[in-house]
Amino acid sequence: MTGWVILVDQPKDLPNAETPHKVITTSEYLVRPRLFDMARPKLVNLARSYAYQSKGYYASLLAEARGHRVVPSVETMLELREAKLYEHALPDLEDELNRCARRADFQPEGELKLLVCFGLCRDARFEPFGRLLFDWFRCPALEVTVEPGTWLSIERIRPRNITRLANGEGAFLRESLHQHTKREWRDPKARTQAKYDLAVLYDPNEKMAPSSPATIKHFARIAEKLSVDIEPITRRQLAELAEYDGLFIRETTSIDNHTYRFARRAWQEGMPVIDDPISMIRCTNKVFLMELLGSNQVATPPTVMLADTGDLQRAMDELSLPLVVKIPDGSFSRGIHKVATAEEFKRITDELFEETDLLLAQKFLPTEFDWRVGVLSGEPLFVCQYRMARGHWQIVKHHPDGSSREGGFKTFELEQAPKELIDIAVRAARPIGEGLYGVDIKQTNSGYIVMEVNDNPNLEHGIEDAVGKDEIWTKLLRWFIERFEQ
Repeated sequence: MTGWVILVDQPKDLPNAETPHKVITTSEYLVRPRLFDMARPKLVNLARSYAYQSKGYYASLLAEARGHRVVPSVETMLELREAKLYEHALPDLEDELNRCARRADFQPEGELKLLVCFGLCRDARFEPFGRLLFDWFRCPALEVTVEPGTWLSIERIRPRNITRLANGEGAFLRESLHQHTKREWRDPKARTQAKYDLAVLYDPNEKMAPSSPATIKHFARIAEKLSVDIEPITRRQLAELAEYDGLFIRETTSIDNHTYRFARRAWQEGMPVIDDPISMIRCTNKVFLMELLGSNQVATPPTVMLADTGDLQRAMDELSLPLVVKIPDGSFSRGIHKVATAEEFKRITDELFEETDLLLAQKFLPTEFDWRVGVLSGEPLFVCQYRMARGHWQIVKHHPDGSSREGGFKTFELEQAPKELIDIAVRAARPIGEGLYGVDIKQTNSGYIVMEVNDNPNLEHGIEDAVGKDEIWTKLLRWFIERFEQ
């Protein structure tokens, strides 16, 4: 057996003679859970319908319950039911669609329909679009209806029924299936004897990554003792992600880049992932985060939302100058500005409103250091103090030439850290999720104030683990192992 299993509603939908893989009916799969002697078979669900409570729907639902890898997942089926459920993906998809059209100097005169099967587009001019579509929605066959115009817009995305493919479309689906499944998954004989494989997404060229390559190597040495094989992967290896048992993201995350697609793909595959896509959504946007923390009675700095320049005077009245202006999705002290005068406030916000429709103004709270508490699944993991960069009001000072300077640090035993500090950090992380978070806290005369919650906090060998040592990494690995075993 190849390791792939094809699910169809009727044997005639894809005869066994047309593929080297095992073909069984959805009915057979539903009633015979121990059908094949494989640890985690890879299923392609070619049912005639993915409608709610159809056999195709139940086949993917039970596949996930049985620990089988399946395409499409139930989540994908549900997302593709209504345009409003997949509209979040349209800006990214339409950008690529129009990029392909410009490259091919193509302008449709009427409605255009594109067939994409397993990431391959039948119209070769839109091949990059097809791959991106499959990254977003791992569904065997999708039809995209495109409205013509100076800007091509997507009117509809819908799964195509295998029995309703005509004029060579069926042959294209079968060839695309062959291309998708012919790539050999890693040969078990060639692998180490590790029980589990954990992919670590990183960018070897990122200057301020959450973990350096040297730290990832240190992590791998500890993981080996727990029978976990650490495999560093880059953004180009999205198609290989399902080969692994879990994903640990060690790049700076953003909703509008590949890190979110990796997190979302891992989530769809049923893999444990840090950071999961929900945590990324909740943490990367400071506007949402402030609202969430406030509604959970977690102390945050006095904040005023800025929707336009008419809000500036209110912010100065309520917060006084100097104050801090933030873009919603900045990271590593980027997109954060201290303003001391009304003129500077106006100039900075005019510039930032070119990038975003909403800004935050916060009361300036000067301190010599910031606390950070690492929280893993609701439990404290590490406690650090990060001192402000010399002559600066933040822990990282960015220079115009792209370089940066950081302040010093001090790591604490959990038992030595103030109890109130640990308590507010855990309460701040709880509404985010069950993953790994870094809670940034300022210690003021009126108590501890949570500045933000990071979904991919720094974990650097010799800094965050300076006190906890290998126990920090072991706890993190056991978080993954518990979920692998579930």
